[in-house]
Amino acid sequence: MPSDVPPYLTFDQCLRHWAQHRPHVTALTDEGREYDYAMLDDLTARVASLLLNLGLRKGDRIAWLGKNADLYVILLFGAARLGVVMTPVGWRLSAEEWSYIVNDAQARILFVGAGFEDRVAAIASTPKGLDHIVSAVEAWTRIEATSPGAFEPADADDAALQLYTSGTTGRPKGAVLSNRNLFGLQIPRVDPDAPWMHWDTGEGMLCSMPCAHIGGSGLYVRTLAAGATIHNLAEFNSDEVLDRVEKGGVTRFFLVPAALQLLLENPRCTATDFSCIKYILYGAAPIPLELLRRCISVFQAQFIQAYGMTETTGGIVMLPPKDHDPEGNPRMRSAGLAVKGVELRIVGPDGNELATGEVGEISVRSTNNMLGYWNLPEATARTMTDDGWIHTGDAGYLDEDGYLYIHDRMKDMIISGGENVYPAEVESAIYGHPAVQEVAVIGIPDPKWGETVKAVVVPKPGMTVEAEDIIAWARERIAAFKAPRSVDVIEALPRNASGKILRKDLRAPYWEGYERMVN
Repeated sequence: MPSDVPPYLTFDQCLRHWAQHRPHVTALTDEGREYDYAMLDDLTARVASLLLNLGLRKGDRIAWLGKNADLYVILLFGAARLGVVMTPVGWRLSAEEWSYIVNDAQARILFVGAGFEDRVAAIASTPKGLDHIVSAVEAWTRIEATSPGAFEPADADDAALQLYTSGTTGRPKGAVLSNRNLFGLQIPRVDPDAPWMHWDTGEGMLCSMPCAHIGGSGLYVRTLAAGATIHNLAEFNSDEVLDRVEKGGVTRFFLVPAALQLLLENPRCTATDFSCIKYILYGAAPIPLELLRRCISVFQAQFIQAYGMTETTGGIVMLPPKDHDPEGNPRMRSAGLAVKGVELRIVGPDGNELATGEVGEISVRSTNNMLGYWNLPEATARTMTDDGWIHTGDAGYLDEDGYLYIHDRMKDMIISGGENVYPAEVESAIYGHPAVQEVAVIGIPDPKWGETVKAVVVPKPGMTVEAEDIIAWARERIAAFKAPRSVDVIEALPRNASGKILRKDLRAPYWEGYERMVN
């Protein structure tokens, strides 16, 4: 396959390609069920015909409420072939949030995954324009009873997937992703600078991150693009991950740092044979160096950090394995280099590009940039420029070699006494404390300094955390003005379904009564 001429940029082209070239290679496994590429091509063509028979056309939306499942993958791929847009709904959200997303997306059909049939009654009467609510059993029956027929396939720039942002501030927004967004940077190729872009025959990706997030559905597409095998898990569970690795066939997986830590803490982990694993991708949150060292030591795989967001269709910056040194090096603090085909720049408040080494907002341009936010032209205009750049909302800088260093979310930056404090830097300093399992840093109001730094700490099981000890530990490692002035100890940090810490929930009690969360 030529490395510079991709043979497919749409779901339809990709499925036809692999059904022709690898018809009997396993495309998807789930709880003992297996589908080869010929079967996947047939089943997804049936889905496209089924949706046409139900009156849907290109540009219509369908929704999925449930955990990761083979049915979801088949519905996503089948709908995308036709140009019908899938909107997966985070199953951990509240019924009110389910209703909001299904209604906002204007979904015509809601497919309900196994185990959610009784719970869907809470939203059945709320969404407008919903024609059908279809259970998993009914969906399978309808798919099997439908004969694949002719349909006009979607084009590369037609929408395929609508993912709702985590909603850490305000209502979630539907980021609309096209076929080109999903496939443009994922075509397997021989690249000496990015060997992980090459997939050997027989490789498989373990998919356990939530399908309602780019780290879930995006991983399905990455694996499909490579003609490899999707090994699906309903959700992350450390025992099930280890079980699946032991069965063989898994050569890669992606996990957020919190999940990697849970995997390491499983007593079975050190006895599990990970020799089949070639690459472990991680991202979605900063990873402390000590945790990364343990991962490298235990898993003995090549590690790749992926930086991206829903609006950039996932990873657009990668820290390659060669820059992962268990002894530590300056580049391990970076997010890595832009993926081939991605442009990066750092801009100031006026939108002008900053010099090398200066901290500003990270902006990105590539074929991965979303089409826009669904029915939110003003929000889209605030995020995307006319010439194709996306404002990420992340603060960082580029070094002289093009490596991207991320300080934090712009909105999470703490300004104390006129000094900028980035929580990730403080968290990294505290994490190595022997009694600390997890830590999140927030700014709280202060009449003198405007804001002061507070650390919220989760202790390791059976250990006690003393506030004075944490403060002293941090002051030994970072500037005094960055160190926390106070420490809270809690049992668990609040997170959304994709593993991101919900700092707004931690900040809320301290900013109650203030008109804005900055002082």
